[in-house]
Amino acid sequence: MTSSFNVHDAAGYEQLMGRWSQRLAPLFIEFSGLADGEKIVDVGCGTGSLTFALARTADLAEIAAIDYSPVFVAEASRRNTDPRIKIQQADACALPFEDGTFDRALALLVLHFVPDTDKAVAEMRRVVRPGGIVAAAVWDHLGGMPGMRMMVDTVAALGEGGRQLRARYCFQPMMQPGEMKRTFVEQGLVDVSETQLMIRMDYQNFDDYWAPIAAGEGPLGKYVMALGAAERARTDAAMRDAYEAGRPDGPRSFANVAWACRGIVP
Repeated sequence: MTSSFNVHDAAGYEQLMGRWSQRLAPLFIEFSGLADGEKIVDVGCGTGSLTFALARTADLAEIAAIDYSPVFVAEASRRNTDPRIKIQQADACALPFEDGTFDRALALLVLHFVPDTDKAVAEMRRVVRPGGIVAAAVWDHLGGMPGMRMMVDTVAALGEGGRQLRARYCFQPMMQPGEMKRTFVEQGLVDVSETQLMIRMDYQNFDDYWAPIAAGEGPLGKYVMALGAAERARTDAAMRDAYEAGRPDGPRSFANVAWACRGIVP
């Protein structure tokens, strides 16, 4: 089962999203819970934002981290110096673990990029012991990410391709209020709760904001890279104008909200 996330370069991903997932990881861990001695699986580990935060937070027995992208697996493996952490390439919809192996299955900023989210949640439940926890978090693209909405609204104003991109971006799976909670309940988890987690994304200047997109990272980067030269120049200029908003280029800060959900395996 493929992922719909577009990644070329680990460093580009870090500038686009990895640095922000590092900020979100501690809030997600606090919501999900954690205890010494546990065995955890990090589903969709990316470059390791959650994986390495877990290792720092508790004296865990084992952290199994998987991702579909070879780029992410290679980068997380390169960074890893902790013998408790085992990283491998795998599919969130076909986890390579026996039933009931882990105390918790966690997925940070992953489920909205998995085509079959029901199957992914079912797999997370399968590999967690009875009484263990399944938890996930995804960005609220429609209403909780003004900095990213500024991007997609700008390209939507420029043409039909941008409007189609916005429709896909704003309504990816698991992003609507209560959607993850319903999925967790439908997959048999109990005592399911949902909340909102907020961080801020702070940019030094327009280049800090736009460079990873301009280099082709993420869904919007994929769209931008497919534009012709004239349309690309028009898009770059429109994005700069949106970012600067009539003021000189410089720092900007945006609040960003993620939906988080957790449930217990009966």
